[in-house]
Amino acid sequence: MNLSLEYKIREPKIILDKNPLLLLLHGYGSNEADLFSFAPELPDEYYIISARAPYNLQYGSYAWYAINFDAAQNKFSDNDQARTSRDVIANFIDELVANYPIDANNVNLIGFSQGSILSYAVALSYPEKVNKVVAMSGYVNLDIVTEDYLKNNLSKLKIFASHGTVDQVIPVEWARKTPSILQKLGVAITYKEYPVGHGVAPQNFYDFKNWLVEN
Repeated sequence: MNLSLEYKIREPKIILDKNPLLLLLHGYGSNEADLFSFAPELPDEYYIISARAPYNLQYGSYAWYAINFDAAQNKFSDNDQARTSRDVIANFIDELVANYPIDANNVNLIGFSQGSILSYAVALSYPEKVNKVVAMSGYVNLDIVTEDYLKNNLSKLKIFASHGTVDQVIPVEWARKTPSILQKLGVAITYKEYPVGHGVAPQNFYDFKNWLVEN
């Protein structure tokens, strides 16, 4: 099956007429195998699909958009590439719904780092395509959502956001702005922090897994 992104898939162990989807979006410099390691522990009724980002960094590493450095070693993101990837992911969701018996009303995103930033962007830009978001070690970048996103009905979105308090890649201060941004938009959010760096603590995994089951 030739879809627009490479991906790994775990078929649901409990077959329904239409099964919900968990779409996993990895971070910068990683690949689709990374978050797919969660698959055996995730709920049995879901399709688990882990997508590979479109920009090839060589040696099995991929990115959703470039991160560049200026002469003073300040990082800045290629927002044009990020917006392109936002729409690639939205289109990929449509392709998955068209090619698998997936419940279009129960599509959920799990993103880490850059994948988390893109998860927010897809959900705020196309809330009709997304039910829930687990956003780990990322932040909301309103520069990469669609220009008319404030016209969207965001009332059904549910977000679980988490961050490490000693994250050396994306400062926790950036993530701490997320709840107020989303609450102003009327989005339900659960926000948690863990005493780790740029990674997923075991407790973080158990917390978001329980949140998925309860929500």
